[in-house]
Amino acid sequence: MTRKPAPHPLSLIAAGVALSLGLGAAAQAPLTSTQGAASDPDAVLVEELVVTGRLPGPAWWRVSDADTTVYVLGVPSLAPRQMQWDRGVFDRRLQGANVVILPFRPLRVKLIGAPLALVSYARLKSRTPFEDTLDAPTRARFAAVRGRLGQPADRYGTRNALAAGLRLIGDYREQARLTDTDPTKLIRLLAQQAKVPVEQKTYDLGPLLSAVARTPAAAGRVCFDQALVEAESGPAGVREAARAWAVGDVRGALAAERSYEQCLAGAPGAAAFDARTKADQVAAIARALRTPGHAIAVVQLRPLLSQGGVLDRLRGQGFEIRTPGEL
Repeated sequence: MTRKPAPHPLSLIAAGVALSLGLGAAAQAPLTSTQGAASDPDAVLVEELVVTGRLPGPAWWRVSDADTTVYVLGVPSLAPRQMQWDRGVFDRRLQGANVVILPFRPLRVKLIGAPLALVSYARLKSRTPFEDTLDAPTRARFAAVRGRLGQPADRYGTRNALAAGLRLIGDYREQARLTDTDPTKLIRLLAQQAKVPVEQKTYDLGPLLSAVARTPAAAGRVCFDQALVEAESGPAGVREAARAWAVGDVRGALAAERSYEQCLAGAPGAAAFDARTKADQVAAIARALRTPGHAIAVVQLRPLLSQGGVLDRLRGQGFEIRTPGEL
């Protein structure tokens, strides 16, 4: 069987940084696991919004003003590829929708940012496998995981613990067939087939790639350790949460929402990027509310439901918010 080419290291780092910063970030300071939980802006949920859906399929929230409703579908940050879900409610709401607003994708590194990205990557490379820098017990665990993934030691040739963790988690999720793009990718296709306009903002991530190289060593090691735990634990928890999401069990869906990504709160630029993505999502929904009728927005569950998250901000702007428990 022909093995497909491995992604370029820059693309792996870009994907890891973007996913992590998009899920939540905090101040630029050395990080411990306790500090990570405390400073993560999506750690605290607005409990009255965490409601089980009453309609078939995944849960929906509604944001409305006098003459417009935006139906908001909360989606997992990580899920099995091509997971099955009841699309009946989605299909009905797609009919006649003014626009479908999607989370930011695809990732882009503009040409102007590429030199900085290349310099950052060069600072991360090493001829010495990362596992040679580890204590004996951790080295044995890491070697066991990469062995199950079919990866050689020199694939993780870096001096940076965070970079090693990002690559490890990318390899693990690829083998486990887990993705951060489903069901958004399917929703985009369905909207295009229905000829409904799609709004999906992109960002230049080139400057942010240097955050990996500049993340404090202690914070990077916390992230590597969490990546190792995730790869050791396997995909059962993510699959169970995805099944809960598919039947509108919001709390069950959130059970797998906190992964190693939350530990990246110490990456320089993380707080600003998190604030920017949330503000852009809120602005897109507010714009959709200016056109009479209805629209659809897709937002990852934690940023959607957290204190200071998308729904919390929209409510602060005076829009009416209705939960999945209200028909």
